Amino acid sequence: MTDTPKIAAAPVAVFREDRKARRRRLTERLEALRERTNLLELELRDYTNDYFRVCIFGSARIKAHDDIYKITEQVAFLLGREGIDVLTGGGPGLMEAANKGVLRGRTDSGSKSRSYGISIDVGFREPPSEHLDIRHHHRRFSSRLDDFMRLSHATVVTPGGIGTMLELFFCWQLLQFEHIPERPLILVGKAFWSGLMEWVEEIQVKRGLVSPSDMRWVKIADTPEEALSFIVPEHQKFLEEMRRRREAGLPPPKVEPPRD
Repeated sequence: MTDTPKIAAAPVAVFREDRKARRRRLTERLEALRERTNLLELELRDYTNDYFRVCIFGSARIKAHDDIYKITEQVAFLLGREGIDVLTGGGPGLMEAANKGVLRGRTDSGSKSRSYGISIDVGFREPPSEHLDIRHHHRRFSSRLDDFMRLSHATVVTPGGIGTMLELFFCWQLLQFEHIPERPLILVGKAFWSGLMEWVEEIQVKRGLVSPSDMRWVKIADTPEEALSFIVPEHQKFLEEMRRRREAGLPPPKVEPPRD
């Protein structure tokens, strides 16, 4: 009986070297893709920077009977009356309140404000909101957060859980490292936010982990009118800059790339 010839196994060292080479090639391709994505995002910003927008973050779990739901809806209502677009995560709770509010404000004033929803895969399907003009969808939180920052000029944070904290500190750090232009970072609800801000100042700032100057962007508001008072000056500066550029025949202001 003839023995079946055996196929010699590839040397382990060669196999490991092939894996290392492939990993290196994939890493290089991924880095090139990230750089290309960054360039495309910067170019896209130049085409989406001609409308003033505010992103409103907050819990999906808070119901319509809660006072903070009504306050959030009223904040967005006032923004809609001012002709300011509102961006949310496009879900229920305080996101729904904000999207409803801006549409009410638009109807009340006849403005051209729009309601954005930037959604994310969360492991279960949420019914689409009926209070949105424009929908964007993301599979990853990182790209979604980038979209919020790219499209907006001010940030409002209402009470929420882990996701809301992520959004707050993401925006704060981008401001800290000048990866986004200066903007107000408005926390709505003194009773909810005061303890966190006291902890930051008493522990992080006093231990030198956060610079005192890093606190300058954070504003705490207890009423819709107070929140609006931090946004209106930024909106007016934006409109004045847009007017100046139109008169000079210039395009909307370009967004500079992040500093290394």
